[in-house]
Amino acid sequence: MPFARLTVADPDLSIQTQQSLVEGITKLLATTLLKSPQVTVVNTVLAPRDQWFVAATPQTHATGAHLEVSITAGTNTTDEKAAFLREAHRLLADTLHTLSPAVYVALHELDAGSWGYNGISQLARREQDPSETD
Repeated sequence: MPFARLTVADPDLSIQTQQSLVEGITKLLATTLLKSPQVTVVNTVLAPRDQWFVAATPQTHATGAHLEVSITAGTNTTDEKAAFLREAHRLLADTLHTLSPAVYVALHELDAGSWGYNGISQLARREQDPSETD
């Protein structure tokens, strides 16, 4: 049950490009981190280009991007997480083209007792149904 927030420094990013990124992120979460697409949420946030800075320099010549994904701690291997980080950056580069020189992808691993879905913690979901997956 991942939650992803994608921030892109392009207030005019087309809905088609946003949809392509959302579909790509959802697919990557399913293929690299084995997360269920049915409970994956992706939120896109568009920011003005002149408010995106790298090394204190506005990035008006490139597209800034930052992807944060919250997942349950301990549900993925180091190799799975590395694959997601690599492939997510590739997706951003392939879709947005000219990226700023610093693009971050972050996986936030949250404790199962502190992270919930529809009012039930991941820990409680697993206790209720041991076959339950993220």
